[in-house]
Amino acid sequence: MEEVTGAQVIADALRTQNVEYMFGIVGVPVIEVAMAAQAAGIKYVGMRNEQAACYAASAVGYLTGRPAVCLVVSGPGLIHALGGMANANVNCWPVVVIGGSSDQSQETTGAFQEFPQVEATRLYSKFSARPSSLAAIPSVIEKAVRTSMYGRPGACYVDIPGDMVNAKVDQSQVRQVTCCPVPPVSLAPPTDVLKAVALIKQAQRPLLIVGKGAAYGRAESELIELVERCGLPFLATPMGKGVVSDVHSNSVSAARSRALLHADVVVLLGARLNWMLHFGFPPRFNPHVKIIQVDLCAEELGNNVRPAVALLGDIRSVVRQMLDIFQKDPWSYPADSEWWKALREKMAANAEMSKALASAPSPMLNYYSAFQHISQLLPPDCVLVSEGANTMDVGRTMILNRLPRHRLDAGTFGTMGVGLGFAIAAAMLERSKSAPQRVVCVEGDSAFGFSGMEVETMCRYKLPVVIIVINNNGIYSGVDAETWAELEKMDDLATIAPPVTLLPDARYDQMMTAFGGHGFLVRTAAELRLSLQESLSDWQLPSLINVLIDPASDRKQQEFPWLTRSNL
Repeated sequence: MEEVTGAQVIADALRTQNVEYMFGIVGVPVIEVAMAAQAAGIKYVGMRNEQAACYAASAVGYLTGRPAVCLVVSGPGLIHALGGMANANVNCWPVVVIGGSSDQSQETTGAFQEFPQVEATRLYSKFSARPSSLAAIPSVIEKAVRTSMYGRPGACYVDIPGDMVNAKVDQSQVRQVTCCPVPPVSLAPPTDVLKAVALIKQAQRPLLIVGKGAAYGRAESELIELVERCGLPFLATPMGKGVVSDVHSNSVSAARSRALLHADVVVLLGARLNWMLHFGFPPRFNPHVKIIQVDLCAEELGNNVRPAVALLGDIRSVVRQMLDIFQKDPWSYPADSEWWKALREKMAANAEMSKALASAPSPMLNYYSAFQHISQLLPPDCVLVSEGANTMDVGRTMILNRLPRHRLDAGTFGTMGVGLGFAIAAAMLERSKSAPQRVVCVEGDSAFGFSGMEVETMCRYKLPVVIIVINNNGIYSGVDAETWAELEKMDDLATIAPPVTLLPDARYDQMMTAFGGHGFLVRTAAELRLSLQESLSDWQLPSLINVLIDPASDRKQQEFPWLTRSNL
């Protein structure tokens, strides 16, 4: 009988579960696992930090619906990946982390990088286990993959002791399992769907809120039909953007605050009433608003606000249930209503305000002027990755998304440092398509610093990602070079430099050129347009455009800022 190593058993089990991508950093004891994965046809992407590797693997899970693997070494390697696991769990994205650990024979002896890994990951995952034997590995991996996708998606962990990796077992003794199917589709009770439809028809000021869950659930066709058949206004959460195009005439995202405050019936589609939607509480929401909540997680129903109707089920399927009722008994919200008039007035006023901020005379670029030029040049079908405080918030309003799952950002957990990992994942997926789309990563300078070394990863794999760093010399805001020079003359920068400041005019572009990519330093609108056009034309190498903006630039004061509590 043929003998196989533990590494081969792991790789074969992952291929059986249709895992196509593995991101990680190898070392003892998982080098052979990565090599076996490649031999089995899995694409392995070596990263520079385990957090970024886990961010990348989870992004693949979100974009494809099936998890990728993050492979890490024991102890510190796994600990670094915990941030990515937590982010995936809070975002509800499927990912499987495989961590090497110290040999079983050395447990409790103070082995190299010994750490209680299975116990530690339970706070950050849906499932955490160590196979009892080589023969049990396929069934544990199948359960990890299945658990990561079923119900509310999230992170799962499989622990592999070092002495399992190279140990051998007779192939006939390995417990073979088949590929777990896609999650089963569930429908809401028909009587509850009827109640929801009746409530929508009675609404004076209806509003649809399209969340990231609708994007993950691939509900775009059904939601477009619902919006257009019923003439309903909608707004999207950041990663719900594009499920129904931002340029659709029924999008009221530009009047977000007014829509939330005055809506009397809100249909919540794959969005949670957490901090991103002000918990559903007054004064952000009408205290008498009726919520229709559609979610695949029972525990989410009634969180913070008790819904008038709770529809538990797959979003795509539940919306189809609604559409079947509207088809039998047609109804459309009047386009000439006072509600539509009020929303359009606010949208026009906010558009004028943003236009004024973008065109205001200034010796330097600001957020609005920079994004005005960026938005004019980006391909409408590009995959946009965005992170940073002001950079992400302003970009969300000024860069429009027309397609679903084409925006990735800091997400529900508000995690900084996700951008380059997300961009690498998106670029790897696009590379496999017959008609790949551009991946553009727009970062604040602070956000870029969390995972900036991943530009080497992009150069090594020749991923044509375009990175735009909006550089204001700080976190939220910085100081100019002259002010910094004056601070340097004083006693100790550690006691006088504002905590939000970073080094003025830092040359992030030179990091990219150091690894063989294209770097551009930009101070003017003309330079920004020229460098972005040149970067978008190159499909061979990544580019980084370092856009120096006014350090005092800030986002406009909003009636209700995105955060419940204002930033510094």
